[in-house]
Amino acid sequence: QLRNTPLYGFHVQNGAKMVPFAGYSMPLSYGNIGAVASHHHVRSSVGLFDVGHMVQSIFRGATATAFLEWLTPSSLSALEPYSSTLSVILNEKGGIIDDTVVTKHAEDAFYVVTNAGRRDRDLAWFKERLEEWNASERAKTGKVEHEVLDGWGLLALQGPEAAQYLQALTSFDLRALTFGKSAFLPIEGFNLHVARGGYTGEDGFEISIPPSETVEVAQLLSKAPVQLTGLGARDSLRLEAGMCLYGNDLDEDTSPVEAGLTWVIGKDRRENGEFIGAEGVRKHLKEGPPRRRVGMFVEGAPARQGAKIFAPNGGEQLGVVTSGIPSPTLGKNVAMGYVKSGWHKKGTELEVDVRNKLRKATLTPMPFVKTSYWRGE
Repeated sequence: QLRNTPLYGFHVQNGAKMVPFAGYSMPLSYGNIGAVASHHHVRSSVGLFDVGHMVQSIFRGATATAFLEWLTPSSLSALEPYSSTLSVILNEKGGIIDDTVVTKHAEDAFYVVTNAGRRDRDLAWFKERLEEWNASERAKTGKVEHEVLDGWGLLALQGPEAAQYLQALTSFDLRALTFGKSAFLPIEGFNLHVARGGYTGEDGFEISIPPSETVEVAQLLSKAPVQLTGLGARDSLRLEAGMCLYGNDLDEDTSPVEAGLTWVIGKDRRENGEFIGAEGVRKHLKEGPPRRRVGMFVEGAPARQGAKIFAPNGGEQLGVVTSGIPSPTLGKNVAMGYVKSGWHKKGTELEVDVRNKLRKATLTPMPFVKTSYWRGE
């Protein structure tokens, strides 16, 4: 039984082709506009994505910062109010249960967004860890509560014209809202939580909306030049931006060090931070990980998820492709994957098996397409 976001009817009215994704019925594309045209529109103008399948949560309580610093390796106590960080939820071995964006509202209140495909695993994990925490000495100054914002909408307005479009709807000066910051904004009579950031590499905003207002806000945010954009373009945009997709590029057997996400681990926490999975993470930090996530250009034909990566001249298998597409922006085939440590330096030439033919691949730094986040004047 597929779940629907609050905008299911809105998508159907707007001619969406609906497909199953992460347990939800989601728009792949709209009308006769293909994924590549949608992709270009977001890179050059502005697109609107329904990301209401993501799980939105609030953690509250006197020890909320300490609890989330046990659950993740990030330095949340150092985070300013209304600032966000990408983070990871780790299992006991240091493998990634999920990647997440954590927004601190105050020392005792956090807004956390996790992936739809990991919903059951994440919510069960939160429940177990909260029970353990609240029953321990660590919660003696106050227990932590978890609330899931079920039925809430989440919209991502993305592209170089996103700020100009949104600015026309609010009295708040958006120049003050830099990348990674959030605020409650008055938008045409609504008071909405808006975070500046996103999954496309472009400037943009993620807007959280109470259930009764979601359709109205979507209508407000989807007038020209905004184009409704589906999963097809979302995948190519995020890959060009070098962003991971859970289930493709991240899983429970991959550490944040292997995934190139060492930067989400607070510098003050690498040596002696007490977080779940710390031992496995420290081992990879000290000894180096056995494999590393890399970006590559592939000649001739696009390498897809599962394609094997080899040393040159049909040498040993070094790893596997986890995501790959023909890049609409660059006109080249790009891919992301994992290779054995030592083979991960930029400029290294490898081979990828695409449909039983070995094709040349050259490792290149990510993002493949330069990001355009708004970091201030």
